[in-house]
Amino acid sequence: MKQKFYFLFALLLLLAGLEKVLGGGIILSWNASTSPDVAGYEIWYGTSSGVYAYNVNAGSATSVTISNLAPGITYYFAATAYDAQGNQSLFSSEISFLVPGMLTLAPNSNPGGPPLIQFPVEPGHSYEIQATVDLQNWTSIWQSGVATSNAWTQFTDPEAGSYASRFYRLVLH
Repeated sequence: MKQKFYFLFALLLLLAGLEKVLGGGIILSWNASTSPDVAGYEIWYGTSSGVYAYNVNAGSATSVTISNLAPGITYYFAATAYDAQGNQSLFSSEISFLVPGMLTLAPNSNPGGPPLIQFPVEPGHSYEIQATVDLQNWTSIWQSGVATSNAWTQFTDPEAGSYASRFYRLVLH
């Protein structure tokens, strides 16, 4: 296989989508290789950088959907191309994706302070935290701007101490 085959395609993250609460997913797209030797592509992924426990054969397609990713977990993705004899290229550059859809509460660093609410966000979406004391009447207590990166965000409810108990939910916009 020719040397130029190895680096003629780049993995590009075009769209990352949140699926159902039970599992997240991502759509990965890349530029097709210009090498006539390329017969197809495989996407490799796992939860540690450079360690790919799973792979999906995309055939000759230049996009693939990876489903059932666990919310709150960061996944790492790389691609390889292969020829008709099954020879594989080196891995492409790696990208990472933190799967949205999980809301966590952590103790405040100040003893007696309100809990820290944390959750992963996805670029292109805004988020709202709603609170209730009766699980029937929800009030918006915080809303983010549109996220520009895939990362953890945090919020502290300054009113939490005013209630004997308070429940929270995260709304994706």
